[in-house]
Amino acid sequence: MSEMLNSPSVRIGLVGATRPYFSASLSKRRLDVLAKALGRTQLDFHKCSVLIQSDGDVPEVLAELARENCNAAVVYLGNFGPEGPAGLFAKRFDGPAMYCGAAEENRQALATDRGDALCGLLNVSFNLDLRSVRAYIPPMPIGLPDELALEVVFFENVARVAIGLRNLKILAFGPRPQDFFACYAPLRPLMGLGIEVMENSELDLYQACKKAAADKAAIDACAADMKKELGGGGGNPDLLLQMVQLEVALMDFFERNIPPGRFGVFANKCWPAFQSEFGFLPCYVNSRLSGRGIPVACEVDLCGAASQYMVQLASRRPATLLDINNSVPADVLPERADLKGADARDLFMGFHCGNTYSGCMTNPFLNPPGKIEGQIKPGPITLFRLQAASEGTLRSYVAEGEILDVPHNTYGSTGIIAVPNFARFYRHVLIGKAFPHHAAVGFQSVGRILFEALALLGVDAIDTPLPPSLLYGRENPFPLPR
Repeated sequence: MSEMLNSPSVRIGLVGATRPYFSASLSKRRLDVLAKALGRTQLDFHKCSVLIQSDGDVPEVLAELARENCNAAVVYLGNFGPEGPAGLFAKRFDGPAMYCGAAEENRQALATDRGDALCGLLNVSFNLDLRSVRAYIPPMPIGLPDELALEVVFFENVARVAIGLRNLKILAFGPRPQDFFACYAPLRPLMGLGIEVMENSELDLYQACKKAAADKAAIDACAADMKKELGGGGGNPDLLLQMVQLEVALMDFFERNIPPGRFGVFANKCWPAFQSEFGFLPCYVNSRLSGRGIPVACEVDLCGAASQYMVQLASRRPATLLDINNSVPADVLPERADLKGADARDLFMGFHCGNTYSGCMTNPFLNPPGKIEGQIKPGPITLFRLQAASEGTLRSYVAEGEILDVPHNTYGSTGIIAVPNFARFYRHVLIGKAFPHHAAVGFQSVGRILFEALALLGVDAIDTPLPPSLLYGRENPFPLPR
């Protein structure tokens, strides 16, 4: 796989907090122990030298974290935390913040060094709510240092998704194809997350491709890399040259329009006129950019591009965008096939013409006029969508499953996907809540990370598959008559 680009690095500021008339030495001592526990991980962090005790400490803490290039923070209540100052910090800190507190170590601690962190975190959480500030609070927010270190490591993943999305710019070329209303996205909900959108015409892309032909060094380097990926070949030399020019043009456009400190994705028109006017399809080029960490969504799907990027950030691997496409005939499955906890009705084929990165497929091959086709590798996946709905709100879904090790017997970049309880989920969430056909697919189980990142970003409408014992909101509880 090529080097993954286009992702934020997370550096966490570890900040202690205590009420001024509680023991500062206790908070400092417990902060030191937590820092030692974090030092045994791979986490990049800085322990702040200033405790938050009053409003006046907040500017000092913010300045130190800025000097240390910390873009996420963990506020640790070594004892009863200062409700107002701790909430003020999150309000003014330009990054995601996690809050947690110290558990009592032993009987001796109860006698001489009781911290009261459960009580303190309740008050801090209330203050965050008063300020309308979203923070990440883990499921078990009060713990011993080694326990909290695991929570902080998990928070790093949540923070990466939040930082990346808040600094994302979607570059779009062309209007969506006719009848693809499902790919329409009202911009206000996306911009409310911090996402910028730059829309361009297909003529802009055509012009960029013509200009790219003059950059011989970039053309030669890209052509050599394509031939290497394709096993030394590339098929039709004219087709290869055209694909190379598109890739060079897109990369040049990306570098000129994504400023430092921001990240970018594409949402591009890919048919029907693209093939006749450009002479090829862009699928293989799209797959190569996705493999390097720059997702390219088909059919000008702005929300699909953002969703694909979020999955990439959560998994730290290339993601793809697939149609939730067709059912799986019974005779495709081998006898006694392992469906990974799903029912046969829960299976579907995830498909697109040829946009999935070749490193995520078992037998990729280039199929003219520019599609990379093959079977998607078996293994765990996360199915995800962030959607700007027509009424101007944000909704989402997250589901985990597996791509089966079963030949799909069809064409395109395709895999047979098993998601437990998907059949009802498809009817009552995907259809019932007007989600489109595109789903971002990550090749790792990262549902927990995405769920918490959505909540941190303020997206509360998060649907997941429900077991048969739980009904969806509009699901009819009465059985079909026999």
